Amino acid sequence: MKHEEANKEMGSRGAEGQRGKRVGGNSKIKNAQSPIPNPQPSVPNLDDWLEIGKIVAPQGLSGELRVYPVSDFPERFEVPGKRWLLHSGDTEPQPIELLTGRYISNKNLYVIKLAGVENCDQAEALRGCKLMVPASDRPQLSEDEYHVLDLIGLEVFMQASGELVGTVVDIIPAGNDLLEVKLHESFATDKKQKTVLIPFVQAIAPVVDLPSGRIEITPPPGLLEINN
Repeated sequence: MKHEEANKEMGSRGAEGQRGKRVGGNSKIKNAQSPIPNPQPSVPNLDDWLEIGKIVAPQGLSGELRVYPVSDFPERFEVPGKRWLLHSGDTEPQPIELLTGRYISNKNLYVIKLAGVENCDQAEALRGCKLMVPASDRPQLSEDEYHVLDLIGLEVFMQASGELVGTVVDIIPAGNDLLEVKLHESFATDKKQKTVLIPFVQAIAPVVDLPSGRIEITPPPGLLEINN
């Protein structure tokens, strides 16, 4: 599952192969735009942007930066080209050039070099800034892959009975992605239980109908009560 949400891309290089729908263990939910952003965003509105990572610290003394990725596309951090930097408190990202990038697998971080950032002090000044791309840069996905934004808000139904279970409110990354579903009041037997987690795998969620805004599930007995 490819993760990419407006204002937020979720995931990491390590996670993106695991965030999964429908192909046991291989993620099919993708948090991502096109690997290489388009050069010009059209509207300076944060609703039109996606966060791909957050600068968490300088790396060394030469101006390199550690970035925690929230995108499932390594090209966002490894392919040189224009990106956008959002400073804390700002409402409009500013263009900046990505020069190089590499992945540190054991830390789940990228180390990147940005144009104009030449020393540790300049890098430190960017701590907490977010790397952004235009929301229009969503890539074509393979069959059976989905963007997070496409899944949030879908209604979930029992395939056998047609009963409305609830609405997808979030995606939880795991070995296979989990749909967090807010239970419909008519379905919840325990009124204290507000949500349920449903593995997003082929056997349990065989039908994803984006045009109709629905997911059909065939959960094993007890699955929907597992969070009680």
